[in-house]
Amino acid sequence: MLKKTQRAGLLLLGVTLFLIGGCGYKTAPVPPDTIVPRAIEDLQYSVTAKGVILKWTFPEKTIKGTDLTDIGTFDLYRAVVPLDDYCASCPIPFTEALQVDGGVVDPEQKREGTYETELLQSGRKYFFKVTARTSWLAASADSNIVSFVWHTPASAPQGLSSRAADTSATISWQPVTTLMDGQQVDYPLMYQVQRSKGNGAYVAIGDPTADTSFVDNTLLNGELYNYKIRAILMVEGNAVDGGISEGVSVTPVDLTPPAAPVGVRAVQFHAGIKIFWEKSQDVDVKGYRIYRRGAKEDIPVLIGEVAAVINIFNDTNVPADTSFYYSVTAFDQMEMPNESNKSREAGVRH
Repeated sequence: MLKKTQRAGLLLLGVTLFLIGGCGYKTAPVPPDTIVPRAIEDLQYSVTAKGVILKWTFPEKTIKGTDLTDIGTFDLYRAVVPLDDYCASCPIPFTEALQVDGGVVDPEQKREGTYETELLQSGRKYFFKVTARTSWLAASADSNIVSFVWHTPASAPQGLSSRAADTSATISWQPVTTLMDGQQVDYPLMYQVQRSKGNGAYVAIGDPTADTSFVDNTLLNGELYNYKIRAILMVEGNAVDGGISEGVSVTPVDLTPPAAPVGVRAVQFHAGIKIFWEKSQDVDVKGYRIYRRGAKEDIPVLIGEVAAVINIFNDTNVPADTSFYYSVTAFDQMEMPNESNKSREAGVRH
């Protein structure tokens, strides 16, 4: 018979083998949703004279929706493909991750992760993505992928100017002739216009252009718009982002007058002459101006002004024994009002 200690040892061994055989890990352990960060969605890059700076926002929530307090590290993946070997449909050959320090999550400050590198070579396409990690076990899904072809970038455009018009603006700038390292531009150059409305974010509008001016005719009068211009070097058909200009602002102005009033009539009454007209259908009409011309005069004289809600005017200061001709204009609500052409004249003998 087995001793008690021997039976206990065999029992422990059996339980251990059962646990190893039946409950051992066959795949990597799955971390709980409460510690896995959400994927980064705003990875972006900016070029410098020697390299590139990557930036992204710290995740603030887990995939479960709970708050994160800190990020342990960021894993940054890079791929480099010579232009001659680039295949748009091929898998991106990302290398092993570089680790970038994390830190405390601060929702009020919207902390940014950054990475800067100058180890870039011309004629190659670069790809980057990043993940956030709260522990060795809990990493987020991949971020968005940014990619670019490296070449020493073009300098930022200079000398921006703007000219406002009715629902439009014209932006002009000086041509870029040098790269960021001072060398002369050695590839074709394009410009990308970026616009923001008020205090909003800048977004690219239109296609890149080789011109040094741009007409934006999609604006609202009275609104503030801001513009910047990015220089883009075209290296063997690939766009290499260059410097971005300083901003310039413009507010389009309404230069279009209302239509001239119609249906003008002049009627004699005991105290003078009443002038009538049909109310304008233009929504921005602020008022009307009434003009009078004597039979022997060539130029009508302004004799009164009324608000837009009124379509009648009493001329009580009429000289006797002569004929007069009346016309009416409409004006809008601009600070410097746009005034319509004069209506057809209505005559009356006083």
